Amino acid sequence: MSEQHITYRRLGRTGLRVSPLCLGTMNFGTATEEPEAHAIMDRALELGLNFFDTANTYGGGRTEEIVGRWLRGGAGRRDRVVLATKVYGGRDPWPNTSRLSARHIRAACEASLRRLQTDHIDLYQMHHVDRGTPWEEIWQAMDLLVAQGKVIYVGSSNFAAWHIVQANEHAHRRGSLGIVSEQSLYNLNARMVELEVLPACLASGVGVLPWSPLAGGLLGGALHEVGQGRRSSERQQAAIQANRSKLEAWEAFCAELGAPPAAVALAWLLANPAVTAPIVGPRTRDQLDGAMGALEVELGQRELEALDRIFPGPGGPAPEAYAW
Repeated sequence: MSEQHITYRRLGRTGLRVSPLCLGTMNFGTATEEPEAHAIMDRALELGLNFFDTANTYGGGRTEEIVGRWLRGGAGRRDRVVLATKVYGGRDPWPNTSRLSARHIRAACEASLRRLQTDHIDLYQMHHVDRGTPWEEIWQAMDLLVAQGKVIYVGSSNFAAWHIVQANEHAHRRGSLGIVSEQSLYNLNARMVELEVLPACLASGVGVLPWSPLAGGLLGGALHEVGQGRRSSERQQAAIQANRSKLEAWEAFCAELGAPPAAVALAWLLANPAVTAPIVGPRTRDQLDGAMGALEVELGQRELEALDRIFPGPGGPAPEAYAW
């Protein structure tokens, strides 16, 4: 598969165009050593993926450093990549070294820019809601970073629907663009966001970036892998046993469709109009190539209804999901 097969999508209500899969880097520096991480990023560009996601806390900061060295290691790489990172967490227990105070937002941004070896972040995401900091303070800090050219767009992650709406109401009063994307836990086996987060994002022009689209590997052919004798963690084994009947029906469905389970799981997300780009976190180049198969899978109404029967959602958006 080459770059011309990619159909780029607008990120939420912005004019920014991103690839339909976002390269997640959380494994870089932990499960994936730096040479292979660099090879994965090379391959991502070769395949036409232009959207890379990381966070200041991944690998204790090492992940951003790995991405930064790769960005500086080749001419034109930074210009081709839509670079996203996050702010909220911190490993230092000292006050003001985590969360979303204006002081921490500014300090964390400067630290991420140093590690990433760049002068700007394309999408700066709040990694979690901070109920202890007023939105006026948060947007003052974000607006300053935008004015300084250090940040272009602001996103969120793990926000409830009302957090997204509230944040954007405060931003719009200031004349700011506000949140343009939301990273949420979303996959066939975790559909709670369909109640309120997805409808809120659709109504607000906020692009959804699902994380853990394969449910920690559960939707990637877990039964087959166990049957082939591959090692799995105790946690994954417990998840497999708890969901065995669903997974048996799921893997049989994918076999009938003639497509790898991981590709079908990603294709299901891409069929949702609220979703901009699932975040895939490959440990190897082969896993990245496998994820690209999602762009070749087409799911019609019959297939979508079959998947609803295997993995029932919450019943649609609220309040119809639980009321008349």
